[in-house]
Amino acid sequence: MIKVATIAGSDASGGAGLEADLKTFEEYGLFGMAAVTVIAAMDPDNNWAHAVFPLEESALQAQLETIFKGAGVEAAKSGMLGTFYAVERAREYISAYKVKRYVLDPVMVCKGAGEALNPELNAVVAEKLLPLAEVVTPNLFEAEQLSGLKEIASIEQMKEAARIIGGKGARHVFIKGGAKLSSLTGGTEATDLLFDGKDFELVKDSLIRTAWTHGAGCTTSAAITAGLARGLSVPDAVILAKKFITSSLKGGFALNQWVGPGNPSGWRKDRLFR
Repeated sequence: MIKVATIAGSDASGGAGLEADLKTFEEYGLFGMAAVTVIAAMDPDNNWAHAVFPLEESALQAQLETIFKGAGVEAAKSGMLGTFYAVERAREYISAYKVKRYVLDPVMVCKGAGEALNPELNAVVAEKLLPLAEVVTPNLFEAEQLSGLKEIASIEQMKEAARIIGGKGARHVFIKGGAKLSSLTGGTEATDLLFDGKDFELVKDSLIRTAWTHGAGCTTSAAITAGLARGLSVPDAVILAKKFITSSLKGGFALNQWVGPGNPSGWRKDRLFR
């Protein structure tokens, strides 16, 4: 059994965070483990407003000891870290246990929010974790934050951002343009960009027009992690993850009046895995 881990926040609603990661790992046939950094809860009496509760550093470190020292992993990803000590502990364990297949999902904003959760913390994520990442998976907003570009609204601007981010240490940069880029450029496909430090590759699939996208970023990065854990190259892991998230979004559903996730088991209908 191939073992993988996520260092991420828990989404009490189940659609994003480590819950989405573990569901994705399971669909890839892997054994997933999780170190909880924060717990995100939502208020149904206040339009689903988010509240984030960080775990104590000692509790996080105990989880990391369990996973990396106690079990070992073939690959790992990180998502919402939430605190400076979570960033440092993630760096410490990924480095100490020489996790080569590490995917950094630089979560900087909760779904529906319009500004970075903590700009100072995001800068530390870039400094400490980008140099360890085999792949970093920012969306357009996160790519703007990591690159310092004011606005990314075209493929050429995505390439510029990828060069800057790659220059900060990540071996591969995967910028998710998705539906937002399509709306900005008038495209008819969901278009992402993979940069390996030298060459660019556009990764395209059907544009799924849906409001039920909660957890899509987490699922995509988890799918890339899972592909790497199964021995795929980065381009192959990314291409399969793109198909996986497209299938997931096809099966998206309304969890309630505010939010809806994709369906990580949607690939079964499309028969991605033979």
